[in-house]
Amino acid sequence: MRNEQHALALQESRAAGLGEPVSLHPVFDPLRCIGSGSCVKACPEGALGLVEGKAHLVNPSVCIGHGACMASCPFEAIKLVFGTEKRGIDIPLVKPNFETNIPGLFIAGELGGMGLVRKAAEQGRQAMNAIKDKIKGERDAELDVLIVGAGPAGIAAGLGAIQHKLRYRIVEQEDSLGGTVYHYPRNKVIMTAPVQLPIVGKVRMSEISKEALLEFWNGIVGKTDLKISFRERMESIESSGRGFKVKTSGGEYSARAVLLAIGRRGTPRKLDVPGEELPKVVYRLIDPEQYRGQKVLVIGGGDSALEAALAIAAEPDTTVALSYRGDAFGRVKPKNRQRLDEAQKTGRISVLLKSNVVRIEPGEVLLAAASGEVALPNDIVIISAGGVLPIDLLKTVGIQFETKHGTE
Repeated sequence: MRNEQHALALQESRAAGLGEPVSLHPVFDPLRCIGSGSCVKACPEGALGLVEGKAHLVNPSVCIGHGACMASCPFEAIKLVFGTEKRGIDIPLVKPNFETNIPGLFIAGELGGMGLVRKAAEQGRQAMNAIKDKIKGERDAELDVLIVGAGPAGIAAGLGAIQHKLRYRIVEQEDSLGGTVYHYPRNKVIMTAPVQLPIVGKVRMSEISKEALLEFWNGIVGKTDLKISFRERMESIESSGRGFKVKTSGGEYSARAVLLAIGRRGTPRKLDVPGEELPKVVYRLIDPEQYRGQKVLVIGGGDSALEAALAIAAEPDTTVALSYRGDAFGRVKPKNRQRLDEAQKTGRISVLLKSNVVRIEPGEVLLAAASGEVALPNDIVIISAGGVLPIDLLKTVGIQFETKHGTE
């Protein structure tokens, strides 16, 4: 029965045009796979399934590439790759010490092709060792190193900077640390090997929830006084003599070296409308329960937008509206479209097609719709319009890339 459900999910994904994973994802060796289902159980997103007794990526669009599946497989039948035969993905070229083709500019973690928490942290540690050797105590800049990103690679690198007595700063565009981990669903994350962190030492984790992992990272920050500037987004990098000038949304830094420890999911795409800076505006759904009893507007036309609206509408006493600029939901799973139709018929969700946000105010949102301007009473706005990847910015800096077509 479960095999049939998984086969149907795979068929629906392909029919909806969602058969291509967006980033790092698993591929399966059919000769090694025995269909134990351990990877299916380990995946927090429900991206995997068993079809004809073998593991498959049945919901590619929800895979975030954290590698819990690979870690759980007892027969090493899974490897993580970027790109597919049809769609290539650009990966930056880095040396064994994680330095790019630009001297002094380093990359570690998910951007460089490693989504596993343990290995991303190890790359951050090793990259900081290389940076310490690179700068050799030279003090001709405000900082020895600027670290961009506060995920596992960035945190480990920051701890390494403290250990080596380097002048450093971590900037993070989100309001919380953890990187991609922060956006995992509320479920388990598998880690089958110890994590070696500077100052902290070896940390043993066999299986840990997202919430416990974030609590662990926050505990480390508190104990070590790790310097992190939250809600500060990198905007440009320029070579400057023997170092770099890095402009962020919070100012400008002069650094001898820069370590990019950012993810590949990109900066959330914004609407650029008045009021978007209000604290009630967020760009992804983490926990539907927090919006119980509130008036919520979800903006977007993809599966993530539909799923967010449906999840919130299931909470008691919520009023949910879904706004999309198109005239129909095209590239979404048939099951999501069906669930949305049912929710719309029962009045749990109000759907506004061919609508655009004009202005966001503390108590309402103004929309331009086919029928004219609409004012919706509102407590929360969730913008689910995809992300803007940093690839173009990095290419502008001069970092060289190679295109991966389903390779490690």
